[in-house]
Amino acid sequence: MTPPPAAVKPSLPPFLRALRLHQWSKNALLFLPILAAHHLGDRAALVRVALGFLSFGLVASSVYVLNDMVDVESDRSHPRKRLRPFASGALRLGAGFALVPGLLAAGAGVAILLPPMFGVALTAYWFTTLAYSLRLKRVVILDVLVLAGLYTVRIYAGAFAAGVPVSEWLASFALFFFLSLAILKRASELAKVTEAVRGRGYRPEDRIPVSAMGVASGYVSVLVLALYVTSQDVGRLYTHPAWLWMLCVLVLYWISRMWLLAWRGEVDDDPVVFAIRDPASWGVAALAAIAIRLGT
Repeated sequence: MTPPPAAVKPSLPPFLRALRLHQWSKNALLFLPILAAHHLGDRAALVRVALGFLSFGLVASSVYVLNDMVDVESDRSHPRKRLRPFASGALRLGAGFALVPGLLAAGAGVAILLPPMFGVALTAYWFTTLAYSLRLKRVVILDVLVLAGLYTVRIYAGAFAAGVPVSEWLASFALFFFLSLAILKRASELAKVTEAVRGRGYRPEDRIPVSAMGVASGYVSVLVLALYVTSQDVGRLYTHPAWLWMLCVLVLYWISRMWLLAWRGEVDDDPVVFAIRDPASWGVAALAAIAIRLGT
């Protein structure tokens, strides 16, 4: 067994770092359906979505802990993941055996307060994430499709919690957009290795075709958005839909920039975490909010 690396001074207690609280930011996608449907004024729906956010966070953390326990050996050979609590030895595996069921029970307890279909989405998310952690992440291409699906299921969970429908436009955009991000995650990992990624099925020479798939998927998401702007459906929610063309330009810019940075090796292997710390991404988000407001 590989010995754990030398301990480093953590910024948070080990058990909190094991929960990967920064990853909870992905659960903000639960608010997307209520935002897209222009129902932000419905306080009851907002409360339900907020509860869904908490439930998803707890359940997701249970899988993150389990994943780190399973990957403890491969993580110890990774330049960044070796600092994770279990891989570094800051947290014993025994603590994980207590955390996983505790987090799962807490998340399920919150989900009981929400509509049954939210529970169905949450259950599907947990089992799919578990399958991904134990096996599917080692299957080339299928792994990124699963990751894209896990992003998209959050959107449906938010819709179930709020009681609003998910349009085919939003579902189509999300599928291609998040597939691009999932592939970008793999391309970023490949940019930093000279041999096959341990625990994955990818090789360094896969970087070019993988990147091509990711860029293409991102651009297709922009195409879906453009088709929506020109459709009759857009008039149901927007008085001045021409402003939404700004969204197409902004998403096109953001996707292109992210992939360029990933090719340079400047993106962390989690693009969502990178975007949260990236001032340009915040600027794009602010301009997108302005475009939506002008179009309403």
